[in-house]
Amino acid sequence: MTSADTSAPTFDPSVVEPRSRPLRRLLAPFAVGFALLSACLTFVVLTGLTPIEPTRTVVVWFLLINAATILLLISIIVREVWQVVQARRRGRAAARLHVQIVSLFSVIAVLPAVLVSIVANVTIDRGLDRLFSGTTKAAIENSLIVASAYLNENAQLIRGDILGMANDIANARPLFDQDRRSFREMLTASAASRNLPGAMLIDKETNVLETAQTGIEQDFAKPPPEFLKDFNETEPEIVVEANYVAACIRLRAFNDTFLYVARLLDPRVVAQMRQTQASVADYAQVESRRLGIQVAFALMFAVIALTILMSSVLIGLNFANWLVAPIRRLMGAANAVSTGDLKVQVPVLKSEGDLAQLGETFNKMTQELRTQRDELVNASELIDSRRRFIEAVLSSASAGIIGVDASGSIGILNRSAEKLIGHAESEALGHPLSEIIPELDDMMKAAREGTQRLVQGQITITRDGRERNLSVRVSSEHNSQARDSFIITLDDITDLVSAQRTSAWGDVARRIAHEIKNPLTPIQLSAERIRRKFGRVITEDKAVFEQCTDTIVRQVDDIRRMVDEFSRFARMPKPVMEGEDVADTVRQVVFLMRVGHPELELVTDIRDEPLRAQFDRRLISQALTNIIKNATEAIEAVPPEELDKGRIEIVAARDGDDIVIDVIDNGIGLPKVSRSRLLEPYVTTREKGTGLGLAIVGRVLEDHGGGIELHDAADIRPGARGAWMRLRFAISGHAANAQTKPDDGIAQSKDKTADPPETTHDNTKIEAATGS
Repeated sequence: MTSADTSAPTFDPSVVEPRSRPLRRLLAPFAVGFALLSACLTFVVLTGLTPIEPTRTVVVWFLLINAATILLLISIIVREVWQVVQARRRGRAAARLHVQIVSLFSVIAVLPAVLVSIVANVTIDRGLDRLFSGTTKAAIENSLIVASAYLNENAQLIRGDILGMANDIANARPLFDQDRRSFREMLTASAASRNLPGAMLIDKETNVLETAQTGIEQDFAKPPPEFLKDFNETEPEIVVEANYVAACIRLRAFNDTFLYVARLLDPRVVAQMRQTQASVADYAQVESRRLGIQVAFALMFAVIALTILMSSVLIGLNFANWLVAPIRRLMGAANAVSTGDLKVQVPVLKSEGDLAQLGETFNKMTQELRTQRDELVNASELIDSRRRFIEAVLSSASAGIIGVDASGSIGILNRSAEKLIGHAESEALGHPLSEIIPELDDMMKAAREGTQRLVQGQITITRDGRERNLSVRVSSEHNSQARDSFIITLDDITDLVSAQRTSAWGDVARRIAHEIKNPLTPIQLSAERIRRKFGRVITEDKAVFEQCTDTIVRQVDDIRRMVDEFSRFARMPKPVMEGEDVADTVRQVVFLMRVGHPELELVTDIRDEPLRAQFDRRLISQALTNIIKNATEAIEAVPPEELDKGRIEIVAARDGDDIVIDVIDNGIGLPKVSRSRLLEPYVTTREKGTGLGLAIVGRVLEDHGGGIELHDAADIRPGARGAWMRLRFAISGHAANAQTKPDDGIAQSKDKTADPPETTHDNTKIEAATGS
C-alpha cells in the first residue's frame, strides 16, 4: 500500500465499508468451489463416465449434496444482497452504483442460464419424443420380427426333420436291437440327408445310446432329465441355443428313448436377434419410465444449472464488491473533502489496477488542495489582521470615513460616519453614495472629472431635523483599472462653526453694548428733563406730549435691558464650582416659577435623596429658570380653545456620570425645520425675543461639561404635544473626556467640538493604511 503523502492521515475504509471477518471472506470462494465440484461430479456420475453405478441411492445422495450447496450459496447471496440493501438505505457511498453493478451481473448470470434451461428442456423433450415415436418403435419391433421369422423358419424345418427321422427310427426298431452298426449307419444317413449336423438317441437320464457320425465336431447341450418326462411322441420340443437350434421327441416303439437333433444357425443372426430382444426389452422399460426419465434429467439439469447460476451470482457479487470498494473509498474521501477535511488520503492497492492510479491521483489532488488551502489561510489571516488593524483605525478615528468603489457604491463605513450621515452600516453598505449622501454629488463629480487626487470642501446636511456642517476631503485611489475608488473623510465642524459664530456675535454684542449704551443715558435724562420743564407749560396736546416722552423713556429702558443682555452674553462669568444638591436647586427654581405662574401646573419628579454634584448654583438656576420661562411662553402661545390647562413637568435624575434635567411642556412645541439654529445667538421664534436665552443656557451647560438637547414631547410621551428640553451636565463639573457622546436629539456641547489637527492626523493614518 502506498499513498501520495505519508504525513497525512490515511482515510479509514471502515467508515464507508464494513470490515468482514476472514472466515466470512473465505466462505464465499469455498462455497463456490464446492458447488461447482459437486455439480461436475453429479454430471459425470449420472452420465456413466465413472465406475460408480448411478443407482437411485447414489443419485439421491448427489442431489442432496447439490441441494445443500445451493442452499449455502443462496444464504450467502441473501446476506450479500441484504448488506447491499442496507447500504443503500443508510446512504453509504457508492451504494447506488453497487446496486446497479450487482443487478447487471445478476441479469448477465440469470439470462444465459434461463435460455440454456429452456433450450435444454425443449431439446430433451424433442429427443424423447423422437425416441418414443411410432417410427422408432416400429423399426425396433420389425427388426425383432425379422429375427424371429428366421428362427421360426429353422424351427419349422427342424420340426419336420425330427418327425421324419422319428418315424424312420421307429420303423427300424428291430435293426436297433439286432444290428447296432447298421442302425448307426442308417441314423447317420438320415441325419446327413436332412443336413443335420447332430443326431442322437438318449435315454431318460440323457445318456447317449447312439449318435450319428456326421463328421461335425460340435457339442450340443442335452436337455435336463427332469424335462424329458414331459416330452411326447407327436410334438417335438424345440430350443434355440447360441449357434444352433435343437429339437427333442419321444420315440415310438422305444422305452423312454428320445431323439435329439440339432441344426446349425448363422451366429450373427442369433446374436443380432438376442441383441434385438434386449433392445426391445430395454426400449419397453425406458418407455414405461419415460416421465421419470424426463423428471430425472430436468432435475439433474436444474440442480447443475442452479448451482452454476448461484455460483455465478455470488461471483458477480464478490466482483461487484471488489469493483465498488475503491470507488466507495474515493466517494467517502470526497465527502470528507467536501466537509473541509483535506488531510484525508485514500489507501491505494496495486492489485486494483487503474482504480489504484485513480486513488493516487486523488491523493495528489488533496495534497495540492491542502497546500493551496494552507497558503490561502495564511494569506487570509494576513489580510484579516490587516483588516482588523484598518477597522481599529477606522473605529478609533473621530472623523467619519467612507470608502466608495469605482461604481459609486459604499464599501467602507466607520462608526463616526454612521453618526454623521444618520445611517447604520447595514443600511449603507452596497448602496450608491448618491442615495445615502446626495449632498456629496457635486464634490464626487469634481473628484471624478478633475485631475487632482484630493478635493476639499464643506457641505451642510440635515439629518433628523438637525443641520450639520461637515468638512469633506475626497481622495482618489488610483489603480490599474480605468475607474478609481475614493476615500471620503468627514469632519463635523458644526460646533466649531457655531463657536466661531458665537464668538463673532460676542464681539458684535460688546461693540453694540459699548456704542449704544453710552448715548442711552443722555437720551433718557433729556426726555425726563423735557417732561419736567415743559410739562406744566404745554397746555395743548398735553396728552400727546406725555405719551411721547413716556414712549422715549420706556423704549430707552427696553434698549438698555437689551444692551444688558448683550453685555451678559458677551461677558459670560466663569462658573464657580461647588458641591451642591441639584435636587434642592431644582425645587427652589420650580417654587419661584409656581409663585410667578399660579395658573400653570408645574409637576416635579425628583427623588428624595440628594443629587450631589459640582456646579455653579446661580448659573444652573438661571439656565433652568430660562428654560421654564420659555415653556410658560410656549404654553401662552397656544390658543385657549386648544389648551385645557398648561402643564410643565420637571424631572431631575442621574444618568451615569451626568446629571439630567428634563423640562416637558404642552405648549406649541419646537419648529421642525432648522431646529438646531435655535441654539445660535439672535435666533428666536418670538416677536420680542432677543434670541440669546438658549444660547446663554447652552454656554452655561458647556462650561459645566454638558449641553442642551431639543426634542418633541411626543418622543418621551407618545401622543403628547409640546417640547422636551433636556439639560445635561457632568457631575464632576467638567467633561470626562473629549469623545463625542451619542445624542438622540439636538444638543450643543463643548465635547463635540471637532479638533482639526487630530482629524488631519487620523486622515493621514487612514490614507497610509489604504495605500493612498
